[in-house]
Amino acid sequence: MNMVLEVKDLCKTYIVNKQQNNVLRNVNFSVASGEMTAIMGPSGSGKSTLLYTVSGMDKMTAGEVFFCGKNMSTMQEKELAEIRLEDMGFIFQQMYMMKNLSVLDNILLPAVKSAKKKESNKEIEQRGRELMKRLGIAEIAENDINEVSGGQLQRACICRSMINNPKIIFADEPTGSLNRTSSEEVMENLTGLNENGTTILIVTHDVKIAAQCRKVLFIVDGNIKGEYHIDDEKNIHDRERSLNHWLMEMGW
Repeated sequence: MNMVLEVKDLCKTYIVNKQQNNVLRNVNFSVASGEMTAIMGPSGSGKSTLLYTVSGMDKMTAGEVFFCGKNMSTMQEKELAEIRLEDMGFIFQQMYMMKNLSVLDNILLPAVKSAKKKESNKEIEQRGRELMKRLGIAEIAENDINEVSGGQLQRACICRSMINNPKIIFADEPTGSLNRTSSEEVMENLTGLNENGTTILIVTHDVKIAAQCRKVLFIVDGNIKGEYHIDDEKNIHDRERSLNHWLMEMGW
């Protein structure tokens, strides 16, 4: 099985007021190609820090992260930035977009900025519009970002994360600021992408969302306390129940 991410003895330490704060401590896990993995844990456990560190957005203190076999811990910032642009997609709880650009132009921006771009701008635009159509938001392509709903904007963020055909998508509480209906629509889109082969690593506090993943990592005080593999043969309600039971055993 091909591994997109392999994390070995990862540590992240901050110095605050001359005090050492060990946010991540000897974290080990892997994410296989085509797998959707959830990271869960109580507030302040290090979930988001873990996501940012393994994606190269935050610098690791010690340990190693291998992305598609390449050791990110030895890379310079320029090379990390290129990997984030070319081979990774990002979705956040806060939907960061350029206010002076239309929804479509925001989606196209990573592809336009790509140094490896081999397509014409017209071909990139066509691909962006196809992604929007696939996620059911084709009609808002020319809208300003303040003219659409939160659910539509988050689906546009998913399109943007996919525009360079990434090897993995990192999602940090992608439904955290949405209502239940919009959350379900966004998760339906993400699970659809995963079913088509996209690898996803998602931070969430929602059992309903985590139950749609193949694997759940439970983190407490910067340590992976447990790893749960979900039986995808079960219906979603049974998956939620079994995951919830495991989380309670873990101290959720």
